[in-house]
Amino acid sequence: MGCDGYAVRLGLREYRDVEQLQKLLVAKRLEGSLPDTLILAEHPPVITMGRGGGAENLLLPEKELKRRGIEVLTCSRGGNITYHGPGQLVLYPILDLANHVKDVHWYLRSLEQVIINILGYFGIRAERNTGHTGVWVHRRKIASIGIAVNRWVTYHGLALNVSLDLTPFGYVVPCGLKQFGVTSMTAVLERGPQMEQVVKEAIFQMGEQFELDLREVTLEALTDLCQKAR
Repeated sequence: MGCDGYAVRLGLREYRDVEQLQKLLVAKRLEGSLPDTLILAEHPPVITMGRGGGAENLLLPEKELKRRGIEVLTCSRGGNITYHGPGQLVLYPILDLANHVKDVHWYLRSLEQVIINILGYFGIRAERNTGHTGVWVHRRKIASIGIAVNRWVTYHGLALNVSLDLTPFGYVVPCGLKQFGVTSMTAVLERGPQMEQVVKEAIFQMGEQFELDLREVTLEALTDLCQKAR
Protein backbone atom coordinates (compact mmCIF):
# COMPACT_ATOMS: atom_id res chain seq x y z
CA MET A 1 0.00 0.00 0.00
CA GLY A 2 0.97 3.67 -0.17
CA CYS A 3 2.01 6.15 2.49
CA ASP A 4 1.06 5.75 6.13
CA GLY A 5 -1.73 7.71 7.78
CA TYR A 6 -3.71 7.88 11.00
CA ALA A 7 -7.28 7.06 11.97
CA VAL A 8 -8.81 8.38 15.19
CA ARG A 9 -12.16 7.33 16.65
CA LEU A 10 -13.79 10.10 18.64
CA GLY A 11 -17.11 8.50 19.52
CA LEU A 12 -19.87 11.02 20.33
CA ARG A 13 -18.46 14.56 20.05
CA GLU A 14 -19.85 18.07 19.68
CA TYR A 15 -19.81 19.28 16.09
CA ARG A 16 -17.83 22.46 16.84
CA ASP A 17 -15.17 20.49 18.75
CA VAL A 18 -14.56 18.27 15.72
CA GLU A 19 -14.53 21.33 13.48
CA GLN A 20 -11.74 22.83 15.60
CA LEU A 21 -9.77 19.58 15.46
CA GLN A 22 -10.08 19.58 11.67
CA LYS A 23 -8.63 23.10 11.49
CA LEU A 24 -5.61 21.98 13.50
CA LEU A 25 -5.06 18.88 11.39
CA VAL A 26 -5.46 20.78 8.12
CA ALA A 27 -2.82 23.28 9.25
CA LYS A 28 -0.42 20.46 10.13
CA ARG A 29 -1.12 18.66 6.86
CA LEU A 30 -0.42 21.86 4.91
CA GLU A 31 2.89 22.16 6.77
CA GLY A 32 3.71 18.58 5.86
CA SER A 33 4.23 17.77 9.54
CA LEU A 34 1.34 15.29 9.76
CA PRO A 35 0.28 12.54 7.32
CA ASP A 36 -3.20 11.98 5.92
CA THR A 37 -5.60 11.47 8.83
CA LEU A 38 -9.14 10.13 9.12
CA ILE A 39 -11.44 11.31 11.92
CA LEU A 40 -14.48 9.16 12.74
CA ALA A 41 -17.23 10.56 14.96
CA GLU A 42 -20.88 10.72 15.87
CA HIS A 43 -22.54 13.99 16.87
CA PRO A 44 -25.28 15.02 19.30
CA PRO A 45 -28.40 16.22 17.43
CA VAL A 46 -27.41 19.11 15.17
CA ILE A 47 -28.58 20.63 11.89
CA THR A 48 -25.77 22.09 9.80
CA MET A 49 -25.94 24.45 6.85
CA GLY A 50 -23.07 24.55 4.38
CA ARG A 51 -21.82 27.07 1.85
CA GLY A 52 -24.84 26.29 -0.33
CA GLY A 53 -27.12 27.83 2.29
CA GLY A 54 -30.07 25.99 3.75
CA ALA A 55 -32.03 28.36 6.00
CA GLU A 56 -34.82 28.28 3.43
CA ASN A 57 -34.99 24.50 3.93
CA LEU A 58 -35.62 24.64 7.69
CA LEU A 59 -39.18 23.46 8.24
CA LEU A 60 -39.34 24.43 11.93
CA PRO A 61 -38.23 27.65 13.64
CA GLU A 62 -34.80 27.47 15.28
CA LYS A 63 -36.41 28.16 18.67
CA GLU A 64 -38.59 25.06 18.29
CA LEU A 65 -35.63 22.96 17.15
CA LYS A 66 -33.67 24.10 20.20
CA ARG A 67 -36.61 23.13 22.41
CA ARG A 68 -36.39 19.66 20.87
CA GLY A 69 -32.69 19.48 21.69
CA ILE A 70 -31.37 20.15 18.19
CA GLU A 71 -28.69 22.78 17.60
CA VAL A 72 -28.58 24.73 14.30
CA LEU A 73 -25.15 25.73 12.96
CA THR A 74 -23.52 27.09 9.83
CA CYS A 75 -20.23 25.59 8.65
CA SER A 76 -17.64 25.80 5.88
CA ARG A 77 -18.41 22.57 4.03
CA GLY A 78 -19.98 22.49 0.61
CA GLY A 79 -23.61 21.60 0.15
CA ASN A 80 -26.89 22.66 1.71
CA ILE A 81 -28.64 21.60 4.91
CA THR A 82 -28.51 18.26 6.70
CA TYR A 83 -29.03 16.62 10.07
CA HIS A 84 -26.48 14.78 12.21
CA GLY A 85 -27.28 12.70 15.26
CA PRO A 86 -26.22 9.69 17.33
CA GLY A 87 -26.21 6.55 15.21
CA GLN A 88 -24.81 8.36 12.17
CA LEU A 89 -21.13 7.77 11.37
CA VAL A 90 -19.36 10.87 10.10
CA LEU A 91 -15.97 10.55 8.40
CA TYR A 92 -13.65 13.54 8.16
CA PRO A 93 -10.71 12.72 5.86
CA ILE A 94 -7.82 15.19 6.10
CA LEU A 95 -6.04 14.22 2.88
CA ASP A 96 -3.50 16.01 0.71
CA LEU A 97 -4.86 15.42 -2.77
CA ALA A 98 -1.45 16.36 -4.16
CA ASN A 99 -0.45 12.85 -3.05
CA HIS A 100 -3.52 11.28 -4.67
CA VAL A 101 -5.33 12.98 -7.57
CA LYS A 102 -5.70 16.76 -7.68
CA ASP A 103 -9.30 16.64 -8.80
CA VAL A 104 -12.24 17.45 -6.51
CA HIS A 105 -14.71 15.51 -8.66
CA TRP A 106 -12.47 12.44 -8.46
CA TYR A 107 -12.39 12.87 -4.69
CA LEU A 108 -16.18 13.10 -4.40
CA ARG A 109 -16.67 9.99 -6.53
CA SER A 110 -14.04 8.21 -4.42
CA LEU A 111 -15.91 9.04 -1.21
CA GLU A 112 -19.11 7.73 -2.78
CA GLN A 113 -17.28 4.52 -3.66
CA VAL A 114 -16.08 4.14 -0.07
CA ILE A 115 -19.70 4.29 1.11
CA ILE A 116 -20.90 1.90 -1.59
CA ASN A 117 -18.18 -0.56 -0.57
CA ILE A 118 -19.01 -0.27 3.14
CA LEU A 119 -22.68 -0.92 2.46
CA GLY A 120 -21.86 -3.77 0.10
CA TYR A 121 -19.85 -5.46 2.85
CA PHE A 122 -23.01 -5.49 4.99
CA GLY A 123 -25.19 -6.77 2.15
CA ILE A 124 -26.75 -3.48 1.05
CA ARG A 125 -26.75 -2.64 -2.64
CA ALA A 126 -26.27 1.10 -2.97
CA GLU A 127 -25.74 3.39 -5.92
CA ARG A 128 -24.99 6.89 -7.09
CA ASN A 129 -27.72 9.23 -8.30
CA THR A 130 -26.71 11.07 -11.46
CA GLY A 131 -26.62 14.80 -10.84
CA HIS A 132 -26.68 14.52 -7.03
CA THR A 133 -23.70 13.90 -4.76
CA GLY A 134 -24.19 11.15 -2.17
CA VAL A 135 -25.21 7.50 -2.02
CA TRP A 136 -28.71 6.08 -2.35
CA VAL A 137 -30.68 2.90 -1.68
CA HIS A 138 -33.98 2.57 -3.55
CA ARG A 139 -34.03 6.33 -4.26
CA ARG A 140 -33.58 7.13 -0.59
CA LYS A 141 -30.43 8.85 0.56
CA ILE A 142 -28.36 6.80 2.99
CA ALA A 143 -25.20 8.93 2.97
CA SER A 144 -24.47 12.58 2.31
CA ILE A 145 -21.22 14.27 1.35
CA GLY A 146 -20.11 17.83 1.96
CA ILE A 147 -16.45 18.74 1.68
CA ALA A 148 -14.06 21.67 1.77
CA VAL A 149 -10.57 21.92 0.29
CA ASN A 150 -7.71 24.23 1.29
CA ARG A 151 -4.74 24.17 -1.12
CA TRP A 152 -5.64 20.58 -2.02
CA VAL A 153 -5.98 19.45 1.61
CA THR A 154 -9.47 18.13 2.27
CA TYR A 155 -11.69 18.48 5.33
CA HIS A 156 -15.31 17.91 6.30
CA GLY A 157 -16.48 14.72 4.55
CA LEU A 158 -19.31 12.22 4.58
CA ALA A 159 -22.12 11.07 6.86
CA LEU A 160 -23.48 7.51 6.75
CA ASN A 161 -26.84 6.76 8.36
CA VAL A 162 -26.27 3.62 10.39
CA SER A 163 -28.92 3.39 13.11
CA LEU A 164 -29.96 6.96 13.86
CA ASP A 165 -33.53 8.11 14.41
CA LEU A 166 -34.61 9.48 11.02
CA THR A 167 -37.43 11.62 12.45
CA PRO A 168 -35.40 14.89 12.59
CA PHE A 169 -34.79 14.72 8.84
CA GLY A 170 -38.46 15.68 8.63
CA TYR A 171 -37.59 19.04 10.19
CA VAL A 172 -35.55 20.02 7.12
CA VAL A 173 -35.46 19.46 3.37
CA PRO A 174 -32.26 17.34 3.41
CA CYS A 175 -29.65 18.81 1.04
CA GLY A 176 -32.47 20.89 -0.43
CA LEU A 177 -33.80 17.85 -2.34
CA LYS A 178 -37.57 17.65 -1.89
CA GLN A 179 -38.07 14.68 -4.21
CA PHE A 180 -36.07 12.13 -2.21
CA GLY A 181 -36.43 10.50 1.19
CA VAL A 182 -33.75 9.26 3.58
CA THR A 183 -32.97 5.84 4.97
CA SER A 184 -30.45 4.07 7.19
CA MET A 185 -28.66 0.75 7.37
CA THR A 186 -30.98 -0.35 10.15
CA ALA A 187 -34.07 0.61 8.13
CA VAL A 188 -32.84 -1.34 5.10
CA LEU A 189 -31.68 -4.42 6.99
CA GLU A 190 -34.32 -4.24 9.77
CA ARG A 191 -31.54 -5.25 12.12
CA GLY A 192 -28.44 -3.30 11.23
CA PRO A 193 -24.81 -3.83 12.27
CA GLN A 194 -23.26 -2.40 15.41
CA MET A 195 -21.55 0.98 15.01
CA GLU A 196 -18.23 -0.60 15.99
CA GLN A 197 -18.45 -2.95 13.00
CA VAL A 198 -19.21 -0.08 10.62
CA VAL A 199 -16.34 2.02 11.99
CA LYS A 200 -13.91 -0.85 11.49
CA GLU A 201 -15.06 -1.40 7.90
CA ALA A 202 -14.97 2.35 7.18
CA ILE A 203 -11.31 2.54 8.20
CA PHE A 204 -10.52 -0.46 6.00
CA GLN A 205 -12.40 0.87 2.96
CA MET A 206 -10.86 4.35 3.25
CA GLY A 207 -7.44 2.75 3.32
CA GLU A 208 -8.24 0.62 0.29
CA GLN A 209 -9.73 3.45 -1.77
CA PHE A 210 -6.95 5.95 -1.11
CA GLU A 211 -4.08 3.43 -0.85
CA LEU A 212 -3.32 4.34 2.74
CA ASP A 213 -2.13 2.18 5.60
CA LEU A 214 -4.24 3.81 8.30
CA ARG A 215 -2.91 3.22 11.80
CA GLU A 216 -5.36 3.83 14.63
CA VAL A 217 -4.27 6.31 17.28
CA THR A 218 -6.04 7.91 20.23
CA LEU A 219 -7.02 11.57 20.24
CA GLU A 220 -4.46 12.14 22.99
CA ALA A 221 -1.70 10.58 20.87
CA LEU A 222 -2.75 12.60 17.83
CA THR A 223 -2.79 15.83 19.84
CA ASP A 224 0.68 15.00 21.15
CA LEU A 225 1.91 14.44 17.59
CA CYS A 226 0.53 17.83 16.58
CA GLN A 227 2.29 19.54 19.49
CA LYS A 228 5.60 17.88 18.65
CA ALA A 229 5.18 19.00 15.04
CA ARG A 230 5.31 22.68 16.03
